[in-house]
Amino acid sequence: MHSLNVWALAFGLLLALAGCTQPSSSTDSTLAEDSGTTLAQARIDGHAEITVLYVPAQGFAYYDGGALTGVTVEVMQDFVRWVERFHGVQVTVNYQEDTDWSRFYQRIVDSEGGVFGLGNVTITEARKEALQFSPAYMNNVAVLITHNSIDDLDALSDIAEQFSHLTPLAFAGTLHETRIRRLRDRYQSGVSIARASTNDEIIERVSENTHYSYIDAYNYWRAKDQGVPIKHHSIADDAGETFGIIMPHSNDWTPLLNAFFAADGGYRNTYRYREVLERHLGEALTETLERARLEAEGS
Repeated sequence: MHSLNVWALAFGLLLALAGCTQPSSSTDSTLAEDSGTTLAQARIDGHAEITVLYVPAQGFAYYDGGALTGVTVEVMQDFVRWVERFHGVQVTVNYQEDTDWSRFYQRIVDSEGGVFGLGNVTITEARKEALQFSPAYMNNVAVLITHNSIDDLDALSDIAEQFSHLTPLAFAGTLHETRIRRLRDRYQSGVSIARASTNDEIIERVSENTHYSYIDAYNYWRAKDQGVPIKHHSIADDAGETFGIIMPHSNDWTPLLNAFFAADGGYRNTYRYREVLERHLGEALTETLERARLEAEGS
């Protein structure tokens, strides 16, 4: 056993010396501070190593055929190719997985230099105090869900009666928790809010007809496609959110990221962007999200 441990250590050192940049997983909150090359240094050297932290999520950052892909991953890859083509900087991307959304967020806040975060983080003024955002890469629709045996809500006030046997459930630390608390305070005063730490946990508990909750539209569609017995109550839709790539305040790549999103009439107006959405999210959900964007831009 001792010889195997020595061999494993030696192999790990060889990988490190070889500059291995395969995606890795992180669950240790005591890890050293994340960092990446600044744009200022990259312009001098002609190359950069950036760190991209991501929260795994089907459709957005997931493995397909052994390769990391998804909407946010492809948007980031398009940015890197754009930088290499138009700004003459060769970029190596070191992907780091973190399955805990709250830890992922804090790691970005605490990081230094060329570090980027892909976690479907809603852009808010309060969060801008802690970190930087790219321009929005997607509009979101937050949806209220229950078991599919619950009658459609004709008015939000019907929650008091139709949800009387259900416990409000929230993804801790997200804007969905704020939404659920608002409904609870108005229609189920005094009822305790249950907490969940993943979207899959929320979907499972709602499907048991014991809870109601808010989730993002793409998580609802994914669950419905898998045959999960849940219902979306459209009267409670909230389409006012947008998601952005997050960065620490010390990240000086932001102006370049802004320029990428604005180039050629806007990245989100390109065929390439629509293609990425449809490939990973499907045509129906893409249409829902893009309709929300057009309505927001027209308002």
